[in-house]
Amino acid sequence: MRIESSKRWLSRFLILLALTAAYLYGFPSATITYAVVDLLHVAAGVLVFLLLLAFLVPFLWSASNLARLGWILLAAGSLLGIVLIKIGTPHRFWDLLYAHITLSVLGTLLLLTDWLHSKGWLGQTSISSAFRFASLAILTFAISAGLWWMREVRWRDARANGIVNPLMPPDSMDHEGDGASGKFFPSSAQTKHDVNIPSQYFMKSEACQRCHADIYAQWNSSMHHFSSFNNQWYRKSIEYMQDVAGVRSSKWCAGCHDPALLYSGLFDTPIKQIVDRPEARAGLGCLMCHSIVEVKSTMGQGDFFLEYPKLHELAASENPLVRKLHDFVVRLNPEPHRRTFLKPFMRADTAEFCSSCHKVHLDVPVNRYRWIRGFNEYDNWQASGVSGQGARAFYYPKSPMNCADCHMPFVPSKDDGNINGLVHSHRFPGANTAVPTANRDEAQFEFAKKFLQDKQLSVDIFAISPAGKESSVSVHSEMGKQELSTTFAVGEESEAALPKGPSGELRAITAPIDRTDSAVRRGDDVRVDVVVRTRKVGHFFPGGTVDAFDVWLELQATDEKGQKVFWSGQVEDHGKGPVEPGAHFYRSLQIDGHGNPINKRNAWATRSVVYVHLVPPGAADTAHYRLHVPENASDKITLRAKLNYRKFSWYNTQFSFAGLPEDVTTQLTRSGAPQTTPDFDDRQFFFNGDTSDVSGNVKAIPDLPIIVLAEDTKTLRVLPRNATAPQPKTLSVKEDWTRWNDYGIGLFLQGDLKAAAAAFEKITEADPQNPDGWTNIGRVLLQEGDISGARKVLEKSLAIDAKLARTNFFYAKALREDGDYDGAAARLKTVLEQFPRDRVVHNELGRVLFLEKRYAEAVSEFEKTLTIDPEDLQAHYNLMLCYNGLGNDAKTEEHKARYLRFKADESAQAITGPYRQAHPEDNNERQPIHEHSSVVLGAAAQKKTAARKVAAKVSTAESTRPGSGH
Repeated sequence: MRIESSKRWLSRFLILLALTAAYLYGFPSATITYAVVDLLHVAAGVLVFLLLLAFLVPFLWSASNLARLGWILLAAGSLLGIVLIKIGTPHRFWDLLYAHITLSVLGTLLLLTDWLHSKGWLGQTSISSAFRFASLAILTFAISAGLWWMREVRWRDARANGIVNPLMPPDSMDHEGDGASGKFFPSSAQTKHDVNIPSQYFMKSEACQRCHADIYAQWNSSMHHFSSFNNQWYRKSIEYMQDVAGVRSSKWCAGCHDPALLYSGLFDTPIKQIVDRPEARAGLGCLMCHSIVEVKSTMGQGDFFLEYPKLHELAASENPLVRKLHDFVVRLNPEPHRRTFLKPFMRADTAEFCSSCHKVHLDVPVNRYRWIRGFNEYDNWQASGVSGQGARAFYYPKSPMNCADCHMPFVPSKDDGNINGLVHSHRFPGANTAVPTANRDEAQFEFAKKFLQDKQLSVDIFAISPAGKESSVSVHSEMGKQELSTTFAVGEESEAALPKGPSGELRAITAPIDRTDSAVRRGDDVRVDVVVRTRKVGHFFPGGTVDAFDVWLELQATDEKGQKVFWSGQVEDHGKGPVEPGAHFYRSLQIDGHGNPINKRNAWATRSVVYVHLVPPGAADTAHYRLHVPENASDKITLRAKLNYRKFSWYNTQFSFAGLPEDVTTQLTRSGAPQTTPDFDDRQFFFNGDTSDVSGNVKAIPDLPIIVLAEDTKTLRVLPRNATAPQPKTLSVKEDWTRWNDYGIGLFLQGDLKAAAAAFEKITEADPQNPDGWTNIGRVLLQEGDISGARKVLEKSLAIDAKLARTNFFYAKALREDGDYDGAAARLKTVLEQFPRDRVVHNELGRVLFLEKRYAEAVSEFEKTLTIDPEDLQAHYNLMLCYNGLGNDAKTEEHKARYLRFKADESAQAITGPYRQAHPEDNNERQPIHEHSSVVLGAAAQKKTAARKVAAKVSTAESTRPGSGH
């Protein structure tokens, strides 16, 4: 009797377990209801285990063979369930979890089959019984498959869990995010249900530490943690911005830097009044990134939705019993927790997720001027070979890479959630060595230094040639070309602004230096060419806020006696001061409305760009130096080139820690006009402020380290003055093809087309079966306008590899120039079969269709571009033309408005004239093809230093020019 009663209770509990299991598996959600069902499933499972423990032997004794197998499987599944209650079901125990599910389902299915058979409901014959059992098994499988679909596919494909760009971006910043009246505007960030989020929510990262101790420790030193007013550089920039441009415009920064302040409403208060509050120093905690429930586009600017999960109050509760119950439920079934804080786009669309903060633009509500692209890590990555989405790259990695592959690499960990003993590092290795220095965080500093020096770039002192006449060559881009309004570089995501027609000069070089026993002659001037290549960098180098760093190429020449005969890129004050202005910099040099340099992280005051000099991913830059070989040089000169990195620039650090403007009593000029407005700041700044209250552990202006990212050394023989001039010599061998390619790429990107073609020809000499040499020569000839010549060399490349995408793209351009539109379209479609997300290829195909007056088809291509980048200037320009051809005036005006919004203000370049006249070194750097000379060395240098010190003593607060202060 007891056995029959036990069976009845077991049957009821099994029904309850089946129903709760189906709900728990198919519909995971972070709700009280789900947690209660979870606990109910556990309680029922424990009772089933106890009943089986007591009655399993009698059950087996009296059961049929089929039922015995069912009882054994169910008992095994029940035992595994008890084990899982103890150890939880994190990812590393999923095998046990699915074993528990499978054993329990199979056991229940067999017991159900036996019960149905005993009732005669499976039929009287073996065939009918087998058929009905098969039907029951299929039904069980169908239910399981349906639950799996609900759990995985429906969740993954939900609209909010993917990142989809709009075809039509807003026509002004006033229509971004919550709009001009929004509480977080001009940030594009929004919260679900348009509510504030309590500041404490973003300050509870310690709660995550209970299960993710390693990740918490990594984050605690990371730049995400120090994104806010616990970072003195950021703190000063916002204090300065609010003083000059107001509080509201600074919310543009807060959307990604200051969640505890912005989303709670505290940011409406000037930061100087609340800078000592804990919220101001919380940084980006765990719950900032992990509470983003939807990314609206890849237009950046904080273009996401945040949601406050109410159950978080249980995790962060001060009541230990509540915390323990919460942690038990999460460990028992982490799926709801994972779905709350790890959305599918965070893994499937990692780069697009990161773009929401690592891509920005400014517009009238921020800069009182117009739309300007700020820094932008996403678009140039997306269009490059590194992403695997760009068809026209010079180089490709072995496999495509996204942001997390470099900046969140796998590291060993035993944290819950680890996969095979690994988690993504939340130190977020990058290039910030300044904040760890100010924090005296040696571990984080060494981590960043190791990352920077991990062969991210290379330096190659490659060639020498007779210097010739000293000059800088201005290269003019194609007139009338539509260019994006940007303070950042534009690379493979757009047509390069290279010259049309023959350009550059063919020089008699000696290269590579290390293979040609290179020599120079005393008394001669020679040009030294140094190549910098990005190797493991997936975006422009440098990235981020490129107006605020010191990144430069240094070249020294020393003879055997230890005499320095050349030095470009010297750092003043024995390596602690500013970099000499004639160095070869990698940065964006911007100026405000009065021609003052943007050097206080005041990008909102940018009105024009003097130059942007960055290296694209998978590309190179070739720098030129004019070396004079002195008469007293010994028999050998050693050249040493170093690529140096200092975050932040010397001026920005001085300003951030101790910068004070001139006396407020002199704030008006003699004309009565103000010296500072949101458009300009003509004040002089002094670096003698009180540093006792700065953020960080160093209560003084820190001496920031200079990191050598890459370096190279080469030796030159020195011949007597009366010796025969060394003859040019080049050597091209197969294993050196990438060195010649890099050299040519650097020349090509600066518009030195003739020299670039000569470099690429060396590849074809060393290895005629290498298609890259022929393809790159074709690129040069296309730029020069030699369409016939370009087709010939591109056909040689296609003969080697007919499907090579980049060759087909440039061949299509040649066909288009020749009027063969059908042939061009066919080639471009071949490219798009391999690279369907290359915007320039879509634009090129759209342009071909437009020229054929196939306007509707052209519209389709340009709209494909906008699905990748809604702000693509060329797409909007051409859509304006297409809709005009279709007679659709409304669409024409819509795209015209976007085109005019994103297009560069060409008149702004007039501002740079006076600045360039006053700063010849920067004017030199502005020229695409230019040379660098040495600083004054020896006795002359000592005299110059002494004179500078005297001048400093007698200097007054009167500025020699508007905005001077450095």
